[in-house]
Amino acid sequence: MHLPSKVKIVEVGPRDGLQNEKQVVPTATKIELIERLTEAGLRVIEATSFVSPKWVPQMGDNTAVMQGIRRHPAAVYPVLTPNLQGFDAAIQAGATEVAIFGAASESFSRKNINCSIAESLKRFEPVVSAASALEIPVRGYVSCVVGCPYEGAIAPEQAAAVAKTLFDMGCYEVSLGDTIGVGNPAAVQRMIEACARIVPIGKLAGHYHDTYGMAIANIYASLEMGMAVFDSSIAGLGGCPYAQGASGNVATEDVVYLLHGLGIETGVDLAKLAAVGDWISSAINRPNGAKAGRALCAKVAT
Repeated sequence: MHLPSKVKIVEVGPRDGLQNEKQVVPTATKIELIERLTEAGLRVIEATSFVSPKWVPQMGDNTAVMQGIRRHPAAVYPVLTPNLQGFDAAIQAGATEVAIFGAASESFSRKNINCSIAESLKRFEPVVSAASALEIPVRGYVSCVVGCPYEGAIAPEQAAAVAKTLFDMGCYEVSLGDTIGVGNPAAVQRMIEACARIVPIGKLAGHYHDTYGMAIANIYASLEMGMAVFDSSIAGLGGCPYAQGASGNVATEDVVYLLHGLGIETGVDLAKLAAVGDWISSAINRPNGAKAGRALCAKVAT
């Protein structure tokens, strides 16, 4: 089987991982987390989100985070910007890459952002246009690509249509998100196949939640399809808000353990990464959600 020789990991812990934490995580902790992740070898770290603090209070310190991090010359620190106001604030704070997000489910789009898929995508046009004028790269996210908490299974063609719209709009990469983690390897491969027919596979990324324990299997299934970019979260930070008590993002440590075992290059130091996961779990007082991370830390402790 021909698998990619190198994979890019997009670390989403500081944003997607922390945004649902109930207790406010101190700004200094967020900055230290980003710097420790950079030190472990990660080169794409989603730092924060420029959304209204009324909706996501945890990200209310976005400017302080962006201005506080010591940036590695080879790393990028993208931020989420859902509208032009957020984009302008992100640029003022020093952002050099931004991300926008749509959904493959009409019900999810209406319940989540109160408008249809088509309307939500239309809203991003001014953001992409402003970013293009400043030569700022834009990444796109599509949520609910396999299943939706309101509609159930999502047709692969629906996910592909949204991915193509974002790609045609100017997103250099489109991340396909199994937001509720219901995907399995067969469903994920069908979805990727539909997307890759109309968007080059090299422009697609996988963002798999681990609600049903399938994320690592889904990443392997995606590697088989030629996908070479994956989003993950240190220590598995970030629960799934649509499934009570369920785990959310796949843990970066588990992804790196898989990739290194397959002989795939990541540029990440797994031992350092495991230590970061252990540290942030203690810092925010939650269990470490990374199986490989826990095992490696236990080994070091003995």
